[in-house]
Parts: sequence; structure tokens; C-alpha cells
Amino acid sequence: MNVSFWPDGPPLIQIAGVIDRAECDALTAAGVTWLGFPLRLDVHTPDLSEADAAALLAALPAGVHGVVITYLDQADAIVAFLRSLGARCVQLHGPITLGELRRLRELEPKLFIIKSLVVRADNATDLQNQVQETAAWVDAFITDTFDASSGASGATGLTHDWRVSRALTEVSPKPVILAGGLNPDNVAAAIAAVRPAGVDVHTGVEAPDGRKDMAKVQAFIAAARAAYAQFDE
Repeated sequence: MNVSFWPDGPPLIQIAGVIDRAECDALTAAGVTWLGFPLRLDVHTPDLSEADAAALLAALPAGVHGVVITYLDQADAIVAFLRSLGARCVQLHGPITLGELRRLRELEPKLFIIKSLVVRADNATDLQNQVQETAAWVDAFITDTFDASSGASGATGLTHDWRVSRALTEVSPKPVILAGGLNPDNVAAAIAAVRPAGVDVHTGVEAPDGRKDMAKVQAFIAAARAAYAQFDE
């Protein structure tokens, strides 16, 4: 799968936490072209089995990209896992050493790698240092929010200080995706404040039962696209 067009193409809008084929089909029908599959996580329980995720990834229509979101941090294990799933995009959501990141790139030169930058209360400088140290080995970064109460660094429903993410977009030589507590009501303001190359949403478009609320999904996409359109005026 060739994803080299981005970020020269439309801004990335990713919906994470796909549960099953019905939800996957509904999201793609709504125009979602980036789908996140959280698997092998430290805190959260996966939304679906690895076998089901592999089947969904294999059946994605042309132009739709499946991103495996994982806390795995060893290059060999990451590569083996992605090959078992048939995935070509990965979001590294846990800490990973520079050595392992380099090895991952060497093992899979064409893999689309997104590295997380988890915003905590006092780590803005550390995140900027991470960008400078790792940018050569990744294709994009994604900012997200740390939840001290649960230890989770994603799918928390919590926003963070958007000024931190804005500063990262200004110093990063690679595109920065914004995540963390986004929903249809705040995504336009978030885009205006941060100017990210893309946005990611998980819990912010879910119904109480944990499934995606398609009205919220459509509202989120519309609000994000309208906000990005403002940049071109």
C-alpha cells in the first residue's frame, strides 16, 4: 500500500477503535479513509480479536488505510505482528528506544510509521526532544493525552494543553496528528489552535454502548473538513 501521498493530499482524519465488520463498513461508507485498530495494549482491552482485525484489514477497499495501534516496543515483534495481520501502517503508542525504532525502519523500509507523543503535565520539552531524535525514522507523529488516574495514554476522552501540540507542529519536520479528547464539538477549535496535519478520534464519536455513533462520526468529519477548509481561504 502506497501512502506516500499524505500529507500532500487531504488532511488525515482517523477514526480509531473499529469493533467489527459492520462498523468498519459503516465508517468507510461515511468517507473515513484512515481506520485505527488498537491491539496488544498495555492498559485497554482490544476492541476485537487479532484474527478479526486481520480479516478486516485484508478486506479494506482501495484508498482506505488500516493503522495498527500498539504498545509493542521491539522491532522484531512489531514486524512479526504486522506481517501476521497483513498491515502496512503502525502507530507506536508506547515508549520505544531509538535503536528499536531504527531497526524497525531497516526491517520494513516501506512501513508507514506514526510515533506517539503523549502529553503529560510537564513534559513539553521532552516531547520536542523526542521529535528531533526520532523524526528521521518515522513518517508522522501523533499527540495524545496521558491519564494519570488509569495510566492510559490514549482513548482517555481527555484533552491536553493544545499549546503543547501547536509547539510540536512548529518544530517537527514530519506531520503531526492531533488526538486526545476530540469530538464533533471541539475538533474545529482544536484544528484552529494546533494546525495539525490530521486529527484522530476514538471515544469522542462513540455511543454509550461503545459502538461508533454514525451521526457523531459524520458530524466530526464535517466539522474537521470545514475547519481545514478555512486554511485555504
